[in-house]
Amino acid sequence: MALALYELAWRPAAALIRRTDAQVAHDRTLAMLRRADDLAILGPLARLANRVAFPGQPTDVGGVRLPHPIVIAAGLIKGEGFGSEDAALAAVDRRRNVVAGWRTLPTLVGAVEFGSYTRHPRLGNPGRVVWRDNATRSMQNRIGLRNPGARAAAAHLRAHAGALPPTCGVNLAVSPGLADLADSEREIREAASFFAEAFPGTAGPAWLTLNLSCPNTEDDPRGRQSGELAERLCGALAAVTRLPIWVKVGPDLSDEQLRSLVSACSASGVRAVVATNTWARPAPTDGGSAGVSGARLRPLALDTVRRLSAIVAETKAGLDIVACGGILEGRDLLAFEAAGARAAMIYSALVFRGPLAGALILREARKGRRRD
Repeated sequence: MALALYELAWRPAAALIRRTDAQVAHDRTLAMLRRADDLAILGPLARLANRVAFPGQPTDVGGVRLPHPIVIAAGLIKGEGFGSEDAALAAVDRRRNVVAGWRTLPTLVGAVEFGSYTRHPRLGNPGRVVWRDNATRSMQNRIGLRNPGARAAAAHLRAHAGALPPTCGVNLAVSPGLADLADSEREIREAASFFAEAFPGTAGPAWLTLNLSCPNTEDDPRGRQSGELAERLCGALAAVTRLPIWVKVGPDLSDEQLRSLVSACSASGVRAVVATNTWARPAPTDGGSAGVSGARLRPLALDTVRRLSAIVAETKAGLDIVACGGILEGRDLLAFEAAGARAAMIYSALVFRGPLAGALILREARKGRRRD
């Protein structure tokens, strides 16, 4: 009943979003989340909505127990960009909310993955960075790893440790443009160490994800996803954290690349692979490329999960698979589960179905299992 009422209430909001330019809607959403984080009264209301809407479905994946098998994907709750680490840290010291949505969305939805965060802050790409295709329920973005940097992000989350969600992860990426493996190792090790130092006990992140597949930057996302790079970077992470390590891969890799990555992950003690990141395609306007998410990404992501699952089973690699890419309805979740995924991450679903999209997907999947 509660979700049926939510769907009725969401319809006019969805219609308004469809008529609103995607970039404008994106900017307004971030501003709204920043304000909502500061309104203490919204916390109890969001927790109540979570208890009513989301079924208790504890799920063990990648060394982590999730409250249910839906996670908000990295990219939404990562924060604003800065030109320098000093500026980002000064903003944190002033108690400025540099990670919009850090409190509101996790309280409402459950598990989230913060980030991606790079060792140093990034301003991201200038100009228009978000597009939406209502007809296909798809998005494109070229935000370009805009973030406050790992040190400032860790300091911000540490300052609010008492209000962090009980289950969350942190997504880390190497700064684009680094050609030397030793530099990449140093950066990812330092980025992880900031979170390890900020959260030395049991509070804080439950896992770390290495993002190997960052489109819309100066790096080639396919060329960066090698077994050698994965093994070196995962080794650097393991040297400074005891948290389970996950690795996020792209949607357009060959079987040979996937085999190499599975081998590297297995050798490095990685617990899960997230498949997939967005798909770099030409942007609708202004030239350049922009990562596709939503329904247009689903076939590629689903194919990647199927191939990964087969390779993991064949090699007995012991890796869990977390699906990501175009999961908008319960039948999508069921398809990824059938392909071998143990949990799923969503982002575009929040745009097209609202903040309780995850609860709707879980309800629909539950009904689908009963019919089967």
